[in-house]
Amino acid sequence: MKKDLQQLFNHYIEVATEEEQLVLKNILEGLHRKKENPFSTYISELMQMEHNFQNDSLKITIPITPLLNNNLNIVHGGFTATLVDTTMGVFANMILPEGFGAVTTSLNIHYLSAGVGESLICKAKMEHKGSKTMVLTSDVFRSDGKKIAQATGSFFVIEKKAK
Repeated sequence: MKKDLQQLFNHYIEVATEEEQLVLKNILEGLHRKKENPFSTYISELMQMEHNFQNDSLKITIPITPLLNNNLNIVHGGFTATLVDTTMGVFANMILPEGFGAVTTSLNIHYLSAGVGESLICKAKMEHKGSKTMVLTSDVFRSDGKKIAQATGSFFVIEKKAK
């Protein structure tokens, strides 16, 4: 496996465009960051998520790279949805008592504008926190301040099982 991977890597580097090399570099850096931080996730590290917790909200910022773009050269809606779900989910889990977690049960996103520019910033806040369910909202902005999406998410509170 290692030898096949090395051959594939070497061949790809020889024929890759500059943009493809940048994407590969981002992927490899993300894998390295994940290895350095085993409590993180691959998707968080591949998207280069930076968390900023405030008292009543969580903000996650990601750079816009070619890895995130669709064939129109704008951020793919699935990556925007991942950013939204992650921001709301991480925030929900941060405010729960130890031994409990939150999982997404419903996600509703309204796409308002194209994801272009240098970065995307998603800010999530709690709208309702019950003993079994939570409802959060979030807004996504691009680096020029224009809102590109707004979302709501419902989360089910579960007890974590001991390993």
